[in-house]
Amino acid sequence: MGFLSFAFAGTGFVLIGAHEALHATFSNHKQPNPTQQDSKSQSSLFSISVSIFSAFFIINSLVSLFDAHNSNDAVGSALQLQLIPVALLFLSYSLLSLFTFPLPSSLLELVAAFSFVQEFLLFYLHRKDPNGVENRYYSLLLAPIAICVFSTLLELRSPGVSGFPRLGRGIGLILQGTWIVQIGLALFSSWVAQGCSLHQLSRGNYTLRCKGHMDYHRASAIATLQFNCQLAFMVVASVGAYAVICGRNGGSLDFSAAAAASYRPLGFTEMQQLENSSNFTLDSDDGDGDDHGGNGDVEERQKRTVVEYGMNGHGSRH
Repeated sequence: MGFLSFAFAGTGFVLIGAHEALHATFSNHKQPNPTQQDSKSQSSLFSISVSIFSAFFIINSLVSLFDAHNSNDAVGSALQLQLIPVALLFLSYSLLSLFTFPLPSSLLELVAAFSFVQEFLLFYLHRKDPNGVENRYYSLLLAPIAICVFSTLLELRSPGVSGFPRLGRGIGLILQGTWIVQIGLALFSSWVAQGCSLHQLSRGNYTLRCKGHMDYHRASAIATLQFNCQLAFMVVASVGAYAVICGRNGGSLDFSAAAAASYRPLGFTEMQQLENSSNFTLDSDDGDGDDHGGNGDVEERQKRTVVEYGMNGHGSRH
C-alpha cells in the first residue's frame, strides 16, 4: 500500500474525528437549540466526508486486489476481500444519512455500530505473519476502535441526550488516524525498529520481520511505548481543549438539547393563574357571630400570602 496510503487514511480519520468532536462540542455548548438548516448542513458535510473516505478505501482495496492476483498472492487477495465489506458498510451509513426523506437517528447509529464492530473484528483477526511485528501495531489499533464502538452504543441507547458519546467517538477516530500514520512510518520508513526489515509480497500483503527473538520483543515494546505516548497526548489535548472552550464560553458540555427545548419561561397568564390559585378560602363551619373574626383571619392570610409570593416568586397554599 505504501506510506502515502497510510498517511492519506490517517489524515482522513483525523479530519472526520475532529469534525465529529467539534460539532458535538459546539452544538451542545454554544448552540443548545440549533436551527434545522444548520444541523442539516453539518450532518451533510460529515456524511459527504465519510462517503469520500469510504470510496477511497474501496478503490485502494480493489487496486491491491488486482495487484495480489497478478502476483499470485492468495493471502493478499483474501485480506483485501475482508476490507472491502467494512468500507461498504461505512459507505452505506453515509449514503443513508444523505437521503432526503428523514430516517430515525437510532437506525443510523445502529448501522454505525455494526460498522465499527466489523472493523474491530477485521483487525482482531488480522494476522498476516505470526512472527511479524505489524501484528502488535494492529492489535493496539483495537483500543480506539473499541472507544468508537462504546461511544456509538451510548448514542444508540440515548440519542441526542448528551454530547459526550459523539465527542468520545470523535476522539476515537482521531486516535485511529494518528496511529495509522504511525503504522505507516514504522513499516515504510527508516523509523523501523533496529534489527527488523519489511518483506512485501504484494501491494497489500507485507510483514515486518526481525532477525532474532530479542529484536522482536524490542520492536513490540517500542510499538507499545509509541501508542501509550499518543494516547497520553490525546487525553491531555482533549482535556485542554475542553477547559479552553468552557473557560471562554462558560458552562459545561453536559447539556441536554432536549431539556433546553422543553424549557419555557412562565408568562403573564401563568403567573396570574398561579397567584389566583394561591388565594383561596375555606367556608367556616362556625356561626354568624364568628364571621367577622373569620374574615379578619382570611384577610391576614391573604396579606401573608402576597408577601411570601413577592419574596419567593412562588405562591403558597395554606
